[in-house]
Amino acid sequence: MCLTLGATSEVTVTDGPRQKVEVSINGRKSGAEVTKAALRGLIGKDRKEVLVSTVLDLPMSQGFGMSAAGALSASLALCDVLGRTRQEAFEAAHVAEIECGSGLGDVSAIHRGGITVRVRPGLPPRGEVLRIEGEPEVVLCVIGRPILTKTVLGDPAKARAINSRGAAMLERLIREPALNKLMELSAGFAAETGLASSKMKRAIEDASEHGMASMSMLGNSAFAVGDAHRLRRALESHGKTWTCRVDLREPAVSCRA
Repeated sequence: MCLTLGATSEVTVTDGPRQKVEVSINGRKSGAEVTKAALRGLIGKDRKEVLVSTVLDLPMSQGFGMSAAGALSASLALCDVLGRTRQEAFEAAHVAEIECGSGLGDVSAIHRGGITVRVRPGLPPRGEVLRIEGEPEVVLCVIGRPILTKTVLGDPAKARAINSRGAAMLERLIREPALNKLMELSAGFAAETGLASSKMKRAIEDASEHGMASMSMLGNSAFAVGDAHRLRRALESHGKTWTCRVDLREPAVSCRA
């Protein structure tokens, strides 16, 4: 699901004696390896100094796609300054998230917008992304400590469980592309792969009394749709919550001289 909460980046570009890329996130200097990889991919060997200030609406490493959102917002801003295309920004962020192991399809989802299913790997137009109808309110809740996607994808046993269960569920979702089916399959996937902790399962169970809920992939966080007010009240005892909507809009760009 693409959400109305995301990332906003301001980029300053100057010519310099050497190439330099610095990133701050929420006011603090950051390693931001995905963002830096995307920007270096765009500037190539040019001796440019690129300073990025990114504000994230949601926490990192909680399954909310903030690495991809931050890298893409910075890439879009840089491409706007350099007179490059939006597609080049998407491609740079997509390649960076794969190379850094932070995700395999977040940028493709943002490219399509809405509630998405990646049918064929890769960034559109090479990849194929199916959109499921719906623009519901979504309640998010962070339940535990962050999870690094690369540590999960790098675990052979977990990777096998994810691939074996995920492939079958993906086929079922493509046959019946609906929001309720997505939520049902997502909750089943979290439980059957062993990714959902006991705390996560309790939070999903409490939220399910007022709608449908599942685990954000990959993070110690839950997302839910239904009666947003009651969902938020049910999840507040499990952790910090946010309410937003599914976002159908294209990322916006503005340039100041």
